[in-house]
Amino acid sequence: MPGRAVPAEQTGRVRRPAVAGAGWLAAAGLATLIGLGGIRLVGDSLTSTPGGVLSQEQVERALAEATPSPPETTPSVEPSVEPSVEPSVEPSPVPSRLEKTPVQRSFTVSGGTAVAACQGSTAYLISWSPTQGNRVDRARPGPAREVEVRFRGEDSDSEIKISCSGGVPVAERKDEDDDDD
Repeated sequence: MPGRAVPAEQTGRVRRPAVAGAGWLAAAGLATLIGLGGIRLVGDSLTSTPGGVLSQEQVERALAEATPSPPETTPSVEPSVEPSVEPSVEPSPVPSRLEKTPVQRSFTVSGGTAVAACQGSTAYLISWSPTQGNRVDRARPGPAREVEVRFRGEDSDSEIKISCSGGVPVAERKDEDDDDD
């Protein structure tokens, strides 16, 4: 029988889940679009360095081009003395590639390892690490004429004292056993 009427109760029950599902899909789609739009606005700053990474040459060139400029002032009265062509402020020195890089050396004893560096006659510890079963008892990282690190274990004590000779780290090492065998 064509034209048969469907009761209103049955129609409402069928439409509610369909409307709820369509609403959920619309909300999920809108949230996805908003998220993608936000990521597009932020752009590369999420995954890379803003402005890109500069090479060593680009950094040196930028530093060389950056010169301090004196503040602009307009004198209210004509100067009575001739202006000088000498700069009144000297630019700060830019580190040169000719400066010596600190010399680093690694030293090992039974209790651990230390990495030290020298700049001229000044020594300093860069890092130190005990071996398994040992701990750092004392560390004097410097900078100083002599730096040291002591490692202590259950059965031994170790020590590394480092100074500089000709700008190169040299070590005095001690390994002592506490066993009374």
